[in-house]
Amino acid sequence: MEILDLRHFRSADLRPLLDEEARAWSRQLSWDYSGSAEMILRYMDARILPGYAAVDAGRVKGYSFFVYEGSKGVIGDLFVGNGESAPARYPTEERLAAHVIETLQQSPGVQRIEAQLLLHKGDSMSRPFVEEGFRRFPRLFMSLPLNGSVPAPDWAARFPEVELKKWSEEEFQGAASVITAAYRDHIDSEINDQYRTTAGSMRFLNNIVRFPGCGVFDADSSFVARSKVTRAPLGLILCSRVQTDVGHITQVCLTPEQRCRGLGHALLLATCAELRKRHCRALSLTVTEANTSAVELYRRMGFSVLHIFDAFVWEG
Repeated sequence: MEILDLRHFRSADLRPLLDEEARAWSRQLSWDYSGSAEMILRYMDARILPGYAAVDAGRVKGYSFFVYEGSKGVIGDLFVGNGESAPARYPTEERLAAHVIETLQQSPGVQRIEAQLLLHKGDSMSRPFVEEGFRRFPRLFMSLPLNGSVPAPDWAARFPEVELKKWSEEEFQGAASVITAAYRDHIDSEINDQYRTTAGSMRFLNNIVRFPGCGVFDADSSFVARSKVTRAPLGLILCSRVQTDVGHITQVCLTPEQRCRGLGHALLLATCAELRKRHCRALSLTVTEANTSAVELYRRMGFSVLHIFDAFVWEG
């Protein structure tokens, strides 16, 4: 097995592997990965996607890519396929991970590396990361069936001082300020450092709303809660479609002053009701296992854990 620079290959070399990966995303997570796969293939043909391919007898059996964001490296994906069983994949996966980690750690100016390996079972890929000084954060992939009635919250009765608005382009700045306030000293800001600043939160929002990495953004099921008096944003929920009939919460958060009064629950109900109205069958989300209050809320609403995966963070 050889590990070669991904930029030596063209999209045709990886298309069969990415087709297999798309089937795995659909099977495990009810997620249509085709948009992300096509974007990866376009970057490959442009020779601008850094990463590595595992090649055996001239066939690409696995790949991993990463991107640079200023002084940070982000591992975008790691997948080994071609019908191998999980134990048989581990050595190749670990070799790919080791090459990516070494490259990023030795890249001039890189002071932080982040990775979230959504398809990999929790702890299955931890060894090459932990050995290089990464912190590991177990995360949950949770899902809620929408095949029953989902009541819309009675905003006028429960929150007479709050206005609920569907997402629009004018919400970016206010939403970024809510995200930054919500994640101050929060464990998720250890996993994603974009949450720590308003500028970083703006980049996060731009990626969610304008790019297909987390599905196709669904403005109709995304909401912002605002004070009727001050017009200040109090909370938000963002939803994307990861399949035609499956939604995925990419963000739900409140300003610190709005916690513990049911507003987050009401935002989730509003999104559920909108998706149910349009005949969606399920809603999924990810949450850090250590964020126990959020996990408990989702469980009370009927979300169940389908999958546990890992996020890894290194700071040089």
